Amino acid sequence: MKTIRKILISLLILPITAQSAQAFCGFYVAKADAKLFNNKSEVIMVRDGIHNVITMSSDFKGSLKDFAMVVPVPVVLKEKDIRVVERNIFDVLDDYSAPRLVEYYDQNPCAADLYNNNVSDCLSRVKPIQTIALNEENIDKKYGVKIEAHYSIEEYEVLILSATESNGLKNWLLDNGYQIPTAAEEVLNPYIKSNMKFFVVKVNVEKAIKNNTGYLRPIQLSFDHEKFMLPLRLGMANSEGTQDMIVYAFSKTGRVECTNYRTVKLPTDRNIPLYAQQKFGTFYKSLFDKEYRAQGRNAVFLEYAWNVSPYVSMKCDPCVGPPPINQDFVTAGVNWLETPNPTVFFTRLHVRYSRDKFPADLQFQVTPNTENFQCRYILTHPASGDLSCEQGQNYLSDLYNRRKREIDEVYALAGWNYNTLATGYLNEIVGQMKEKPQQDQKNEFIPTLPDSPSPDGNSSNPLPGILIILSMLLIATYKYKLPQKQNLSS
Repeated sequence: MKTIRKILISLLILPITAQSAQAFCGFYVAKADAKLFNNKSEVIMVRDGIHNVITMSSDFKGSLKDFAMVVPVPVVLKEKDIRVVERNIFDVLDDYSAPRLVEYYDQNPCAADLYNNNVSDCLSRVKPIQTIALNEENIDKKYGVKIEAHYSIEEYEVLILSATESNGLKNWLLDNGYQIPTAAEEVLNPYIKSNMKFFVVKVNVEKAIKNNTGYLRPIQLSFDHEKFMLPLRLGMANSEGTQDMIVYAFSKTGRVECTNYRTVKLPTDRNIPLYAQQKFGTFYKSLFDKEYRAQGRNAVFLEYAWNVSPYVSMKCDPCVGPPPINQDFVTAGVNWLETPNPTVFFTRLHVRYSRDKFPADLQFQVTPNTENFQCRYILTHPASGDLSCEQGQNYLSDLYNRRKREIDEVYALAGWNYNTLATGYLNEIVGQMKEKPQQDQKNEFIPTLPDSPSPDGNSSNPLPGILIILSMLLIATYKYKLPQKQNLSS
């Protein structure tokens, strides 16, 4: 695989509501995490007034000596403003805020006294890099590039650059061993015109090997600036098609939302068939793809939003893992935990971006919206045991209709077609019913949306069926209209 020095920046958010326990018990089953999406990056953003903390995780694959990252920043960062943190902070936040699948169990109406309505608790090597020593005056005259600062921080060598024109910056990077995309000059120019600086980082391979982590640790930047934004455009310079980005955002007051693109809630609290349980990752990818297309491919999607302050006991419903602890918040950059009754509001956003649909960088704001939200999808297991009593037969009739709605729901959400799995899903109930339901003709065939897989991994093309129907209509038209023309002529 041809190595390209990656230019990274990314962000995301989410929502949910509570499901009544009623006559079932419930617990967490599975989650759809950031690992589902290819070409994805993850970013943690903390906003407190004009203070920003951004933590970037790279999914770079290849030799460490080939890694470099260029990030536009609004100010010249001091050494104390740059930290290296451990990768597990992203795992903690992803595990906790990921879309989730939950399950409930129906009560047997013929043996109600055997059950109770309690809901269970929520479960969960290479040559070392050479130190860059260049004459700043010569650089200024030749390239229009100035080294504002140079730091060695853990396993990284960091430069803060300023530039007067994009071609000079591009040539400076190339002449100093940075392989950059051919489209870099185009995307660098707007940042130079805005007087942005450039955070340029390489790996000190010897130090990295000593760490023996097997991956690049995330880099965290802190600075004060009025703008609350992420520079997506630079990340598109070496992009092939679309990229997925997950943003974990923290604020003091409420939900973080995008201001120059729509922030859209993903569908949540939907009942889906039991056969989706083993294919939940595929289901959620299909759902996201469908919503991404439906929203014009240029929306930012909310996946989780919740007050996770230390004094709040319930931070999810249900939970997909243990909640973040105070040390996790500190690692992420939350610096107000020592204030009286600190509020920590956690937002997860998911954006799939491309050069044609996201021509501008993402701009954000902190809102006062404290509504809790999370993406969750519900499985309901049928009652077990003897259901021959009158109440049991009524329950089976309701269950049959509920399962038809679940089949329709999984089609509406993910474009999964009606197939043998769905047929068996209904027949499983029919076999227990004394009075069989009338067959619903509309469930015999539901076409699959383009590029949307069915739960068994196949896709169906409705075109042949449509052609047959059109042919039958033409035959019918010819059959019944031709005699009329003969009568008129006679």
